[in-house]
Amino acid sequence: MTSEFAVELREVVKRFITPEGNKLAAVDNVTMQIKQGEFFSMLGSSGCGKTTSLRMIAGFEWPTEGEVFIDGEPQGHKPPFLRPVNTVFQNYALFQHMTVSENIAFGLEMEKVERKEIERRVGEALDMVKLGGMGRRKPKQLSGGQQQRIALARALVKRPKVLLLDEPLGALDLKLRKEMQLELKSLQQEVGITFIYVTHDQEEALTMSDRIAVMSLGKVRQMGTAVEIYERPTSRFVADFIGESNFLDGKVKSIKGDQAVVSIAAWGEDLAGIVTGKVKVGDDVSVSIRPEKVRLTDKQGIKENSLEGVVTTSTYIGSDTHIYLDIRGLRFKVWEQNRISTLDPRAYYINGQKVWVALLPENTLVLPRD
Repeated sequence: MTSEFAVELREVVKRFITPEGNKLAAVDNVTMQIKQGEFFSMLGSSGCGKTTSLRMIAGFEWPTEGEVFIDGEPQGHKPPFLRPVNTVFQNYALFQHMTVSENIAFGLEMEKVERKEIERRVGEALDMVKLGGMGRRKPKQLSGGQQQRIALARALVKRPKVLLLDEPLGALDLKLRKEMQLELKSLQQEVGITFIYVTHDQEEALTMSDRIAVMSLGKVRQMGTAVEIYERPTSRFVADFIGESNFLDGKVKSIKGDQAVVSIAAWGEDLAGIVTGKVKVGDDVSVSIRPEKVRLTDKQGIKENSLEGVVTTSTYIGSDTHIYLDIRGLRFKVWEQNRISTLDPRAYYINGQKVWVALLPENTLVLPRD
């Protein structure tokens, strides 16, 4: 019977001994449940524990404590070649002296699959990654994006239950990386197997993932869909790591349901907002407001969460204009989308211009102070 979860990490800890002789918990009591057929990403900066977690799923590392389950089966100290997973690395690890077809067939040959079956499956794999007809080429005759697809085909040809991807797009240029993000997601939906993806690129994770685990210092800080992670971060760390945000220090005056009133000492004002983390009345908190969710007007439009500011810098960047304000001595960021194509200078804000800032309560998030 197939388990509900393709992969589970249950209270997994991985400790390493540093050169100084100290113990370092690279992964610190991590629990994850990754569903069958899900595109799941582990997101975080270097040293957060995401790659170590992936390596424990693959069998390249073993947990110090806890257990890894694949399709409901505990993996213990099972080596990589006995696990129903395959891994795609950032450097592709293609054999340069072999043809594309030989690279893809290599794993099947090691398993002594019949030649006709190998040829059929290699052909299917090449078609799957849209490289049919290129089987006789050598890797050096392919572009970076094509080599990345060959690495994918080589991993998928063995029909693993889970495909592990360790920053596989990191070596590509920005435009090609964005194209491959969409192709990877489409390919995952086509083959229907579980993808577990490791990245430090927040936009990459938001673009492709069904769910994301944001990691820091060996711990999972928040797990959820892209919308949940971005729109309702539960800590200042997550709000700061995913996208841009304005942060204000405050103290909670009152809470009613998921609504809170926070006193902002630096402004001498109260702000109403939504509680997205664990806070109570009297707590010191961080208030987070995304720059693109701020509204600017020439005059006061709302009474609640409305303040006057002065434009200090206005930078046109094509799709948006980035406006920096001084609001009672604090620097505040606002991103305005350029919806109308115009050369009229009056359509853009200028330095020294006075504006009113509207911070809608539903866009004002009240978070625990990390």
